[in-house]
Amino acid sequence: MHIRLILCWIVFSPLGLMAADNPLNLKEGLWEVTVTHSGSGMPGMSEDVLAKLPPEQRAKIEEMMKQRGASMNGNTTVVKSCVTKEKIAKGMAFGENRENCSHNIVNSSPSHVEIKMHCEENKNGGKTTMDGTTSVDLIGSDNAKGSTHVVTNSNGKTMTTDLTFTSKYLGAACGDVK
Repeated sequence: MHIRLILCWIVFSPLGLMAADNPLNLKEGLWEVTVTHSGSGMPGMSEDVLAKLPPEQRAKIEEMMKQRGASMNGNTTVVKSCVTKEKIAKGMAFGENRENCSHNIVNSSPSHVEIKMHCEENKNGGKTTMDGTTSVDLIGSDNAKGSTHVVTNSNGKTMTTDLTFTSKYLGAACGDVK
């Protein structure tokens, strides 16, 4: 299973893709995103699941999360993100651009965006595809909420993941968070 790709999607995609033509009206600075996920065909990324991973894979996941100010507790993940004018202009306010993912903006305004996403990864002779839909609503200038539905196919195994998330503005200074 391609845990790293799935984890990146779960943690970093919900608010990652904003419409550059009509971006959400976000404040620049430090934001905290809380993601709650559930699904079928895929184990949650709980401490028990992490403990069963090979040490090098677990270390990579934990380091990746630490670098992004993320922490996990069962089916809830909290990530801190530094939102800049440049990120907003590129349509990547809370996320990172992934080479193997594409997105289509279905609907956007300064307070709402709907996005369809597709990712593919070919690794170690296996293929993983992910297709999803995300909806984000800005609630004032300090809060956002939304949901994501993802269907993942990995070497003939289908998994679904549903996410809900909230994001809140913490302040203008980002500190070490990028």
